[in-house]
Amino acid sequence: MVRTMSLTHAAMRLARMIRHTPRLAATRQGLVPDDAVLLDAPDERLGPALVDAAAGEWGTAAQLLATTRESAEWENRDRYATRLAAFARNRDEWLSSWLAAAPRDADALLLKAQLAVDRAWESPARAERLREVGPLIDAAAEAEAGDPVPWRLALDHARGTHATHTAFERLWAQAVRRSSHHYGCHVAALQYLSAQWYGSHRECFDFAEEAAGDALPGSLVRALPVRAAFARLLTGEPTTSVQDDRIDRAADLAVELSAAYERGDPWPAEVRNLLTLVLVSRGRWDEALEQFRRIGPYATSFPWTSVTDDPLGQFLRARDGVRIEVASTMPLRGVRGRSAAHYA
Repeated sequence: MVRTMSLTHAAMRLARMIRHTPRLAATRQGLVPDDAVLLDAPDERLGPALVDAAAGEWGTAAQLLATTRESAEWENRDRYATRLAAFARNRDEWLSSWLAAAPRDADALLLKAQLAVDRAWESPARAERLREVGPLIDAAAEAEAGDPVPWRLALDHARGTHATHTAFERLWAQAVRRSSHHYGCHVAALQYLSAQWYGSHRECFDFAEEAAGDALPGSLVRALPVRAAFARLLTGEPTTSVQDDRIDRAADLAVELSAAYERGDPWPAEVRNLLTLVLVSRGRWDEALEQFRRIGPYATSFPWTSVTDDPLGQFLRARDGVRIEVASTMPLRGVRGRSAAHYA
């Protein structure tokens, strides 16, 4: 991964020299302008809830999460709860008011638990702090028995508290009982099973590939192998030929998943960002450029924060670097007769 980022920086230096050539200009086709790219942009449902929360109002957030619970929109519920809790990390007055008004509300309890887990993960005394918030996760799970999201929190909690594999498997059974293909729970399980935590690269890939094989077409669970691939690449260690094959197959499956969604769709944006970085690491430049086109304006913090403190800047630098790589292999015939302005 370090080699990939160095290559991107080298490509950027080259970009300054040839950015006005027709070949490079041609690669801009289908890409949104730099100033139109947004980092972690909320969708049309979450946006109003965040705006009202900023004004100290919790009603819109409550209505949004109640709708996801009543309609069993578990994937949306997980995403919205995560984003709302992230907002509350620095501005939690609205959540405190909500809990004061409805202390047993299942949606408020979910946010309370998510926020507590997030804060505990940031603490130097992570394991101890996480053990203290365990009852909050239990309360969220008891408030809505069919909701898998508290069990995703429980899986994250298990990872941070050094839970045994046996304890992890009990939690996993509870999670899949509520939603057998819930993406968030699968991601949490994959992290626990990664070599970085309590598993191995092989265990991580095995879990991801089995889950992807069982998932329906279009399910984000089919992107789990590319997450396993990214975890392997992030180590910076040399890969074996067997691992290279698994990484490329994971990327192929994620490319297929991405193609099932419209360009510029915010729903698969994180998967597309992750896939793009894996394709870059594999030198699959044309495919990476196509994913940048499919991403549209929706850059996501993950996976770019894994390699930089400037995720939006890295997204744009990587995009420019990929354009350079693609342009370097393009024949001049076909672009010679067109001006760079045609593509800009």
